[in-house]
Amino acid sequence: MPPASSPPVTGERIPIIPRRTAFKLPSRTWWSRVQDPLSRGVFFTVALTAVVAVLFIFVFVGKESLPVLLDETVMQEASLEKFFTPQVYKAGKEPQLSWQPVSKIPKYSFVPLVVGTLKVTFIALLFAVPLAILAALFSVEFAPRLIREIVKPLVEILAGIPSVVLGFFALMILAPHLKDLFGFESQLNAVVAGLAVGIAIIPIIFTVCEDAFTSVPPTYREASIALGADRYQTALRVVLPAALPGVFAAAVLGFGRAIGETMIVLMASGNAAILSAVMSDSVRTLSATIAAEMLEVVNGDVHYSVLFFMGTLLFTTTFVINLLGDLYIRRLRARLGGK
Repeated sequence: MPPASSPPVTGERIPIIPRRTAFKLPSRTWWSRVQDPLSRGVFFTVALTAVVAVLFIFVFVGKESLPVLLDETVMQEASLEKFFTPQVYKAGKEPQLSWQPVSKIPKYSFVPLVVGTLKVTFIALLFAVPLAILAALFSVEFAPRLIREIVKPLVEILAGIPSVVLGFFALMILAPHLKDLFGFESQLNAVVAGLAVGIAIIPIIFTVCEDAFTSVPPTYREASIALGADRYQTALRVVLPAALPGVFAAAVLGFGRAIGETMIVLMASGNAAILSAVMSDSVRTLSATIAAEMLEVVNGDVHYSVLFFMGTLLFTTTFVINLLGDLYIRRLRARLGGK
């Protein structure tokens, strides 16, 4: 067979496809070169300002409370021993634990105030922690999407209610109804204040717990259901233990919020420094005492220094509890992670 003849040569040119040029990024302008370090500097400055502000507040409060530890004149009326041990104020009388700073013989015992603070905080946590945890678990594991989109904004709106409004609600509505229901001798007492403070801390605990439950991997739920567990068993025996560090962190945050609450306790606790184990008695807390008496003291007086020392004690207690809680959360996460 003869070879195939080549195509006839014509005068047309074969088009040449140009090589695709590499994509070049536009050159950076002077603003783009300055923007990144400027943003980092602004964020660092804002964060440093917040830390320095908290440090200055602590230094100021601590400085004003130093006379309780260093000034001999102040220590004759108020000292660490007199704050936490019974004192004899009159000959022939029994030792007392009393808070009466405005009297012929000033009495500066912190014990009734600490007991009142712990009573209100305990009732608040006892009411708020189980309710918030179960509500968050229901929202994540069981609630339909429509219900979840309604519940979460409502709880967040509850967080925006001012403390004075909750205190007024406890004073005018909660206290009379609880007195009629349980027969309390005092209308304003630790139970009323604790329940009102519990309402205030529910949004914090709910939000943190919901984030903790949402962060549990879906494979945990799938493995539990594959082994034959139902949704309730999966939620209580798989999801809840897996999110336990976040739940504990929520409880610690709620404790810090409850122990420092001022306005609600000032309006709903009765403000009586009574040393009693009965929850239905009126109480007075450390924070409410500072708020009620700070405007009436003389600058530099013994009472003035004692109130600042009380603030330092409250600040230090909250800081230590949060620190210990953070350390425990880290250990708990490491243990749950198998480390």
